[in-house]
Amino acid sequence: MKVYVLSDALGETAEFVVRAAASQFLDTEMEIVRMPYINDRQYIRKIVADASEQRCIFAYTLVVDELRHEMVAAAAEYGVPTIDIMGPVLETMSQVANETPLKQAGLLRKLDEEYFRKVEAVEFAVKYDDGKDPRGITNAEIVLIGVSRTSKTPVCMYLAHKGIKAANVPLVPEVGVPEELFMLTPGRIVGLTINPNFLNEIRVERLKTLGLTADADYASFRRILMELEYAEDIMRRVGCPVIDVSNRAVEETASKVLEIYYRRERHGN
Repeated sequence: MKVYVLSDALGETAEFVVRAAASQFLDTEMEIVRMPYINDRQYIRKIVADASEQRCIFAYTLVVDELRHEMVAAAAEYGVPTIDIMGPVLETMSQVANETPLKQAGLLRKLDEEYFRKVEAVEFAVKYDDGKDPRGITNAEIVLIGVSRTSKTPVCMYLAHKGIKAANVPLVPEVGVPEELFMLTPGRIVGLTINPNFLNEIRVERLKTLGLTADADYASFRRILMELEYAEDIMRRVGCPVIDVSNRAVEETASKVLEIYYRRERHGN
């Protein structure tokens, strides 16, 4: 016996259900034929007509109305038994949710692709955080640069959850800047700056949480002004847009970065 599995998408769901059901029959040999990406009514009719001479069943997950109606009509005309795997589920969900389903093929696959893109972006942000590996600069969709405590890492993680691969590079006068940074188009780099007074408060609190004294050079006003001047020079040389993160939540900063990113995407820079 043949079981034809028809779908207007990949058909994996329908095939899995059919194989699970077929495993319950030990004495009947079943050949399962998956036919994905069905999008033509006449093709459905031809498949049913050709198969009607043999012992077969048609199982289908056709969410597009005209394709499902054609399947039902052709099966009735040629006397072929069918199993609508998706239809009853959609109908019941629609009644309970009081909402009409989209009836678009392949949405689950699109959702899966979006999910895995986010996972990949998160892994990327972790791997290339804080300038750990210069390769992250050339492979990133967005590179954030700025002095310490300008929210580079949390903003990168926020962007990653939007599916955007973001890396960040700390700007430290004694360390220098990777050459890869100057190879990028300015549209892929965003500078983060901050008010020196505000940064001083943040760094003092940071030192306290680490159990260190607030008079460390890291939080000194002289040091902060030197770092910000150095960072400003790098951003000017790179020619990137700059966002002031003073008194901004991570979400606000990320939103500004996204504006720059999508504007760049629209203009192809």
